Amino acid sequence: MGMKEVAIITGATSGIGLEIAKLFAKDQIDLLLVARDQQKLLRIKSNFEEQYRITVYTVAADLTSAGAITAIREAVYLNELVVQYLVNNAGFGDYGAFIERDLDKYREMIQLNIWSLTELTYHYGKEMVKNGRGKIMNVASMAGLQPDPNFAVYGATKAYVISLTEAIHKEFERTGVTVTVLSPGATESNFMERADMGNAKLYAKGVMSSEEVALEGYIGMMKGKLHVIPGFKNKILGFLSGIMPSSKWRLHIAATIMASK
Repeated sequence: MGMKEVAIITGATSGIGLEIAKLFAKDQIDLLLVARDQQKLLRIKSNFEEQYRITVYTVAADLTSAGAITAIREAVYLNELVVQYLVNNAGFGDYGAFIERDLDKYREMIQLNIWSLTELTYHYGKEMVKNGRGKIMNVASMAGLQPDPNFAVYGATKAYVISLTEAIHKEFERTGVTVTVLSPGATESNFMERADMGNAKLYAKGVMSSEEVALEGYIGMMKGKLHVIPGFKNKILGFLSGIMPSSKWRLHIAATIMASK
């Protein structure tokens, strides 16, 4: 009794994460926002609490580092919160030939995109099942639907996210807990700059806004859908990737999409 329900959102200070946070706030759902930049978090907290009249908790943590998950769990415990929603949005990519990029960056990417997501899903999925209610959304990518030359490690991490989410979605049937995977295509955000994708053909045209992607993901999550692929073009590509019989053809098409300009 008296414990406050919240939505945890990682990578919450920009792009898709920030837009999803706004949607929760508009629905009067209190938030625990996680990101690296303390000042951005505090500005968002102040703005949301004034505009939407909700309570916003913040954890400034780098999810590629040891101790970040502990900081989140301590914030939940100390503030007497119940995690009703979990959005694992934080993640980054690195564009370029596999052996020409930095191995330490790959290690950080795997830590963030795979391990941190898995750990948060494990801890709060367990609590949600115990409580008999809750919703989780893991943000993957269209890159996780097939191997991605020039984006090999990122695509592999997102393939893991899709597979994990599908399995847990099935395991959680009849528990009151749903698990959704959001797989955006190219999206307007700071992801492109961090992934060093300024020279990628993928971002040349037809890029969706973070607001559009977040809205489709949020609606799908609230409905308990398993897969959400935002945008008509992405839905077609996702369908084709699923039915294409030849791995060589899939690789050829993926390589064309992921080529540099």
